[in-house]
Amino acid sequence: MSLKKQIEEKLNTALKAKDKNTYPTLRLVVSAIKDAEIASRTKGQKEMSDSEVTSILKKMIKQRNESCEVYKKAGRNELLENEIKEIEVISVFLPKQLSDEETKKICEAAIKSSGASSMKDMGKVMGILKSKNADTLDFSKVSLIIKDLLK
Repeated sequence: MSLKKQIEEKLNTALKAKDKNTYPTLRLVVSAIKDAEIASRTKGQKEMSDSEVTSILKKMIKQRNESCEVYKKAGRNELLENEIKEIEVISVFLPKQLSDEETKKICEAAIKSSGASSMKDMGKVMGILKSKNADTLDFSKVSLIIKDLLK
């Protein structure tokens, strides 16, 4: 079953159960996916792939994380809690992210395979990582690890 269908089924289940913590967020997710589908129709594409849906979900989580930072600084705890709940609901549909140790091992392997020796080679390493592990790596952590390793 496609990721989009899983999200839609979860939305229907949440609506039937009147789960007010889940269905508003899932409505936002479904809406974002439909907006992207409409935009891609002009390019001739009909269905969204799971990787495209995953990138939409990651973008939504990134937006919410940025909002969390703003709310923390402003002392708006009720809004912060709402954003955290939305992150939890969206995260259910993302592939499991690798731990820091696993991420570091993958980064070290990518540096060796690319022959990177300085910060100038960071683009090569990131390219290798994005082609092989785009769904399972948190690239905000990856960039910090690579910077540390290439010092």
